Amino acid sequence: MHPFSGLIHAPESLIPAARTINPPTYRGSTVLFPSHADFVKAGQGEYDGITYGTDRLPQQRILESALRDLEGAALTRVFPSGISAISETLLAFVRAGDHVLVCENAYGPTLRFCNEVLGRLGVTTQTIPPDAGADIAAYLRPETRIIFLESPGSLTFELQDIPAITKIARQRGIVTILDNTWATPLYLDPFELGVDVSIHSITKYICGHSDLLMGSTSTTEAHAETLAKAYACREIYAAPEDCQLALRGIKTLPLRMKQHQASALTVAEVLHDHPLVDRVLHPALPSHPQHELWKRDFRGSSGLFAFTLKNEYPESILGQFIDSLQLFGIGYSWGGFMSLITTGQPKRGFAGPLQGKTLIRVSIGLEEPADLLADLEQGLARLAG
Repeated sequence: MHPFSGLIHAPESLIPAARTINPPTYRGSTVLFPSHADFVKAGQGEYDGITYGTDRLPQQRILESALRDLEGAALTRVFPSGISAISETLLAFVRAGDHVLVCENAYGPTLRFCNEVLGRLGVTTQTIPPDAGADIAAYLRPETRIIFLESPGSLTFELQDIPAITKIARQRGIVTILDNTWATPLYLDPFELGVDVSIHSITKYICGHSDLLMGSTSTTEAHAETLAKAYACREIYAAPEDCQLALRGIKTLPLRMKQHQASALTVAEVLHDHPLVDRVLHPALPSHPQHELWKRDFRGSSGLFAFTLKNEYPESILGQFIDSLQLFGIGYSWGGFMSLITTGQPKRGFAGPLQGKTLIRVSIGLEEPADLLADLEQGLARLAG
């Protein structure tokens, strides 16, 4: 055999075997079949193996299996970003003429996708109060297909009464979807509360290192086939290297979440008593309006919360406070090892008591809470003049 042909057809036996702690990363488009019979089975939809590079390579399947087991789900699929997990899930379950309810405090791109994309496909979207419960019955129509929840919302931090909503939805055959990114599978079990579909932005706590974009969708047995078929049709798969990073992150998730929870509570409690602070929006604090719901449904809390100030400051003055912070990066997202801070106001049309207030949102990372508090204190002192 010519050496060039040998290079192309080097036998696998020449590749030394190695058993590493982490599984190897597979890359590829073409996946070879063991036999022609298996190739024929694949064409008939009867082959159990991997057929092509878009057919969830081993890294993705390992990650999906880990997430499925962690959530107690029947099926999990991962996607290349959090919003792609949301959008692909919504596309899987709706059709023209359907009516979708979305909680008012949901992630902004979720509502944007519903209005701008689903709207063009003949799907009507309506918002519901961010603290909705059994009163959701007043918003239901005969054509209501989906109720999309985010509890707590990642900007204003209201909670929905999830069991009250899912009970009504089940009675009417409506699919309930929950964005559970804030609590992670460790601190909230959506399926235990009657939710049909659970979504996570793996980008955040599950990854934990701010170095990848990914989302996941997990379903009960009743809806597994719908999600599986939609995924197979669209093939919006995740990159093998990103799946490997997510697998790395999930192994330390319990340890990191304990630290995020403890540090955030320490910071939130001190801010609650600060003379310049008006309100701290953290569901685990007794001062939170839905604190009792949090105690009933959640097993813990994460590192993301917000607060408002007693006085509203011009952007230039508020900016001096933000810019003076040494340990808080200014940037989107959350759930990583570095603390972050952003400012903003609830979106136009928001009907809650925070309307018109500037929200200062903090993602508490893995730094020592005493250092974070000292940093915030020196920054707030600038506002005190």
